[in-house]
Amino acid sequence: MKNEYYIIGGIVLFIMFIIGLYNRLIVRKNEVSNAFGSIDVMLKKRFDLLPNLVEVTKQYMNHEKNLLTEITALRSQVDKNLSADEKVQKYNSLQKHSDTLMLNVENYPELKSNQNFLDLQKTWNTTEEQISASRRYFNTTVTDYNNVIQIFPSNLIANLFNFKELNVFEVTEKERVNVNAQDLFAK
Repeated sequence: MKNEYYIIGGIVLFIMFIIGLYNRLIVRKNEVSNAFGSIDVMLKKRFDLLPNLVEVTKQYMNHEKNLLTEITALRSQVDKNLSADEKVQKYNSLQKHSDTLMLNVENYPELKSNQNFLDLQKTWNTTEEQISASRRYFNTTVTDYNNVIQIFPSNLIANLFNFKELNVFEVTEKERVNVNAQDLFAK
């Protein structure tokens, strides 16, 4: 009778261990989703700043009309029905065009001294810093999640319940190259 209690106790402990590992995986997966949501919130904030930035700069940048038109068109393409990957692609494209816009501002001393523009630029810089922090947090949570699903014994449970490795937020090779303002103005 004593052996039966040990066996039952061992089975209960094993089941509790499995449940604990499974719950740990779920917590990590939810942290990743939350971190991606933080990136999405910050990108939305940047996205909402664009019309104000475009409106203020329109007055000064008549010859940059194509750039402003492209930014407005890209902004209108971002839809809540897009997948996370599609949103990231659209936001990255908006980032590229927005960076070009900010570099082109250097040609307009009156614009650079305009208080509305200065306020928008300050908000823009703060938002970019927050996006960068959100991406770092996302990458940390993805790394923690990937570690949990790859380390023994939780990897057995992860495989059993089909938890898949996730990718960290990376920049493209083109984005790693330092921007040369002269190249942008030559276009």
